[in-house]
Amino acid sequence: MTNTPESIVYSARAIVRGGRQGEGFSHNPDITLKLATPKVMGGDGEGTNPEQIFAIGYGACFQGALALASKDIGISSKDSVVGVNVGLGPEGESFAITVDIEVFVPDVAVEDVQKLADRTHELCPYSKATRGNVQVNVTAVESAPRG
Repeated sequence: MTNTPESIVYSARAIVRGGRQGEGFSHNPDITLKLATPKVMGGDGEGTNPEQIFAIGYGACFQGALALASKDIGISSKDSVVGVNVGLGPEGESFAITVDIEVFVPDVAVEDVQKLADRTHELCPYSKATRGNVQVNVTAVESAPRG
């Protein structure tokens, strides 16, 4: 199944030169990132890698969808914290990713946070984009995820 917007209300554009050892650029506002392969993969680790960017983007999107799901099912998401871990490893001739999402909401029972997280996973555009192709685990946790 393909999830296609009814209309495009925003479009982001990025330009990358040099791949994992290069630079990435975006505008409005201007962003320039030095890109670097992680040390554990043989790089110098002196920059941002695509998995970090994906983790931040997915986390921000999931956090936004959490507020929507909160209204939908009536469970608070006030002061919630979302932690995202993107794993990268060999798969066939190249690599594949996995995603683990941790959701914390203070003063809400972990069972209710799990219901909220599951509903959010149904609504989040990044979750829709990865569904059926990337292993994504969504888990309610009892304390705020840390970096």
